[in-house]
Amino acid sequence: MIRHSFRALALLAALCALWLAWVIVVPVNPPRQPYSVTVGPNRTMIQLARTLEDDGAIRNRWVMVALSRVMGVDRKLKPGMYQFGAATAMWQYLSRFGDGHPDQSSVTIIEGWSFRQFRAALQKESDLRQDSAGWSEQRLLAELGISGEVAEGLFFPSTYFYTPGSSDVDIYRRAYQSMQQQLQTVWEARAAEVPYSSPYELLTMASLVEKETAHESDRGMVASVFVNRLRVGMRLQTDPSVIYGMGARYRGNIGKADLRRDSPYNTYTRAGLPPTPIALPGRASLDAAANPTPSRALYFVAKGDGSGASQFSETLDEHNAAVREYILKKGQ
Repeated sequence: MIRHSFRALALLAALCALWLAWVIVVPVNPPRQPYSVTVGPNRTMIQLARTLEDDGAIRNRWVMVALSRVMGVDRKLKPGMYQFGAATAMWQYLSRFGDGHPDQSSVTIIEGWSFRQFRAALQKESDLRQDSAGWSEQRLLAELGISGEVAEGLFFPSTYFYTPGSSDVDIYRRAYQSMQQQLQTVWEARAAEVPYSSPYELLTMASLVEKETAHESDRGMVASVFVNRLRVGMRLQTDPSVIYGMGARYRGNIGKADLRRDSPYNTYTRAGLPPTPIALPGRASLDAAANPTPSRALYFVAKGDGSGASQFSETLDEHNAAVREYILKKGQ
């Protein structure tokens, strides 16, 4: 009886080993040729393996996840696009993902970043040829054929794929062209009553909206408050613009002295929009600036409940009540 049980276990182990070998070693024809797999900046091996299994490119995603941990691939996934030709085995996918050399690399520019942060991100890309290293902002703009002295806000935040060894200037050019296309689209679809004299003013407003809220449903209302203030001659009084004007002096806190210190970006001391954008706005903020939510709100305050949402008010009395409810009570 014991001998028969041992033989059965040995047979089962042999069958499991054969199955694992089949899953890992035997190539699978990809669903299309060439077969492309994109690894995003925050994509996990579990997500990647699920995509490969759903596409029919591998036989079992859990085996791939386990094998990736054994090989250490799950800890060094490099973002980019990987291309595969003929039938490919699971171990071959993992070898490609682990060697850190995608057919196309990628860099992701985050909504709300400043131009300085954008530039720093490109400078960290080892697969990019750093042709603009050492260039001034003005030199870069001139090379791109852009008139003006300030680059802030002119580049669209997105993920850009590139061939390793290509120039960083190409990414700047594509990001600029993408922003121009996005801006032209929203400018043509803007509400008739928005008080902008140019697409650049709309872009500037969008950057304020981008920095004031990350709560998707509040963007239109934030834009509405700013537009309503412009219409009645109120100052915008937006802290992110003041912080932008402080530059290197900003250390994480903004005080009353900072709000009183005049600068072109101090929307407490100066009326109207700041002279330039203060960040790289995404499409949602561009849309909000072009078509604010219809309202008579002139004030808003963050609720501070972790949701990122704000309370909007039409009158100063309502706003003060909201401040007492959401700010002062929490500080007690």
